[in-house]
Amino acid sequence: MARSVAIFVTCIVDQLFPKAGLAMVDVLERLGFEVEFRSAQTCCAQPAFNSGYQDEARAVALHFIDTFADAETIVVPSGSCTSMITHHYADLFAGDSKTMERVNALTPRVFEFSQFLLGQPNLDSLAARFPHKVTYHDSCHALRELGLKDAPRRLLGLVKDLELVEMEAAEECCGFGGTFSVKFAQISGAMARTKVDSILQTGASHVVSLDSSCLMQLRGALSRGGHKVETLHLAEVLASRG
Repeated sequence: MARSVAIFVTCIVDQLFPKAGLAMVDVLERLGFEVEFRSAQTCCAQPAFNSGYQDEARAVALHFIDTFADAETIVVPSGSCTSMITHHYADLFAGDSKTMERVNALTPRVFEFSQFLLGQPNLDSLAARFPHKVTYHDSCHALRELGLKDAPRRLLGLVKDLELVEMEAAEECCGFGGTFSVKFAQISGAMARTKVDSILQTGASHVVSLDSSCLMQLRGALSRGGHKVETLHLAEVLASRG
C-alpha cells in the first residue's frame, strides 16, 4: 500500500510557478507516495504576519491548521512557508494554550521538500538527469531557520550529469523578502544585482533554489540585465530526465 503525503503548494507556487508544484508531485510519486492535494488550502499566513497584521494572520493560520489537522505528513516546496508554520505559529498563538496544543501536534508533521526527501531510503530510484552546470542559492528561511544547507546540495549530487558550481554569495539574501521588495525597492534591487553578479561569475546556465519567491526575484533581475541564466526550483531538477 502506497504511503500518503499531503502537499501544501504555497501561494506563489500555485499562482506563478505551478511547474514547481507539479514537479514535486512527480518526484514524490516516483518515490512511491500517494500524493493528496487538499483543495481547501490557501495560505500559510506569512504575508499578513510579516506585515504586522496579527489577527488576520491568526485567521489564516487557523484555516491551515483546520485543513491539515488529520494529515499524516505535509510536504511544502518552500523554506519560508515551512518556517512560518513550524516556527512562527508559536509566535502567533502564544498564550492560547488550546490552539498551541493543535500547533504542537501539527508542526512535527510539516516538512520542507528537500528536508522530507533526505529521510527517504530509495532516492536512487528517482533516476534524475540534468546535463547542465548549475549554481545553488540558499534562501534565507531555509538556511537560517530550518538549517537546510547540505540537504539540497546532497540531492543535487544524486542527479546524473549535473555539475554544481558554488557561487561566492550563495548565502546572501536575494533581496525579495516579501513586502520588503515593495517597501524598499532600491535596496531590494541592489541586493538582487549583487546576487546576479555572483551567479554570472560561476558560468552556470541555471540557478536552483528551494523557494520560488527567491527565484522570482532572481529571474526578474537576470531578465532585466539581459542574461540567459534560467531559474529552477529543486523539484524541477529532480523531476528531470534530461
